[in-house]
Amino acid sequence: MSVRIGINPITWTNDDVPELGGDTPLETCLSETALAGYRGTELGGKFPRQAAVLGPVLAAHRLELVSGWYDGRIADRSVDEEFAALLPHLTLLRELGARHVVYADTSRGRHDAIFAPISQRPALGDDEWTGYGRKITALAERMADFGVGMAFHHHMGTIVETDAEVDRLMETTGEAVGLLFDTGHCLFSGGDPAALLARHLDRVVHFHCKDVRPGILAKARAQDMSFMGAVMEGIFTVPGDGSVDYLSLLQPLAANGYEGWLVVEAEQDPAKAHPLTYATMGYRSLAATARQAGFEVIERDGA
Repeated sequence: MSVRIGINPITWTNDDVPELGGDTPLETCLSETALAGYRGTELGGKFPRQAAVLGPVLAAHRLELVSGWYDGRIADRSVDEEFAALLPHLTLLRELGARHVVYADTSRGRHDAIFAPISQRPALGDDEWTGYGRKITALAERMADFGVGMAFHHHMGTIVETDAEVDRLMETTGEAVGLLFDTGHCLFSGGDPAALLARHLDRVVHFHCKDVRPGILAKARAQDMSFMGAVMEGIFTVPGDGSVDYLSLLQPLAANGYEGWLVVEAEQDPAKAHPLTYATMGYRSLAATARQAGFEVIERDGA
């Protein structure tokens, strides 16, 4: 099985907290992404949103577009309303060859929730899950027909955060709803990455490799810190610099025939964690572990 390794530009610049790398030019993000060895990048706030503009920018660095985050609102909208809102984003991804969209449901106040204590975040009631699953499935099927699949992102501060909520999502949705598996969000929410992955291996279509510093994780949960407060403390880091055993996760992924992207996504304060240094560390560690797990790693064009 072969995989490509990409990175999220949040290593350099954070869209939720612009003072974290806000003055870093897009050119720096892309040139250092290439220098660190990555084949592709996810979208960030500084990226042009026109395929005719962004395509040549990425091509100049021999980078592919991996995917792009979308602030979903399907819990608050109809399927038709949500698909119409998504359409420009899906069009950009499709035109530049991305196969999946990073879809997180940010209904009911997610943005505020990432700055609030982790115990204070939106949630679905037990009686809402069946209807929610139908809506998500219908939306994902519309997206698949358009040519860009859904990679649903379980995320801190949202209505699908915990392992139990991921389980409910997978139980109440159809196969069109792919799972974006994120090691860091699983651990921060109190979950068990190996067990969660084993239960939903067949649904994984995208993989975020966010490593965790265990001391800060324990502190964040004990003190009921906010998501962004924990980020500022340094809860996340790149593969090879934290506590996640990626080999134990990538081996079953390879054995199951996964052929998507492995994406390093490790938001840190760039003033404390030099972006190129950490990006390079993450690439080298993840590539070596992926090969050990049984994957062929497709290198950068011309590498």
